[in-house]
Amino acid sequence: MIDEYLPAMGCGTCHGCLLSLLYYRHWAETQNEPATEAPKTGPALETTDTTAAIACPKCSRIMAKFKLSGRISNRLDVCSTCDEAWLDGGEWELLEALQLSHKIPAIFTDAWQRRIRRELTEETRREILMRMIGADGTAKVEEFRAWLAKSKDRSYILTYLYRSATALRACDGSSKNDSGCPPSASGQLGAPA
Repeated sequence: MIDEYLPAMGCGTCHGCLLSLLYYRHWAETQNEPATEAPKTGPALETTDTTAAIACPKCSRIMAKFKLSGRISNRLDVCSTCDEAWLDGGEWELLEALQLSHKIPAIFTDAWQRRIRRELTEETRREILMRMIGADGTAKVEEFRAWLAKSKDRSYILTYLYRSATALRACDGSSKNDSGCPPSASGQLGAPA
């Protein structure tokens, strides 16, 4: 038993367990979902994660791996043929700590996995921006982006910024379309006379 009324077949060697998703669904329906509160920040949980593909203990087919979140490297293994999930040692406790123990079927969905990829992509883009312009510049860009998201005129603002950037590239010669735009008499970029 990995939880009260939730049976699983355990491995004494690796401390992992094979969880029947049929039994899990029944357990999840009969248990009260934990109150939504911020995950506890206690001591780090010790978990193991099989990085290589593993075979289903029942049918010997390769199990698919599903990420829990963008910040956690652990992945749940599932056999769609047998409707069984393999939890490596400590993963059930990790699911409980992340308040995901009642959401296992959602983890196996394309929508969940797409959200994780979007989060990872956004985090990578932010790290690159931070390396390029520093923490202060990144904070200003994020502040501007938050303001822009609330603005009813965001399409006009984005069009203006895009056209301004295109004009600057054209005038400084970094664009393939070298328009040779000279500064206007006032010292600002302008359209050719």
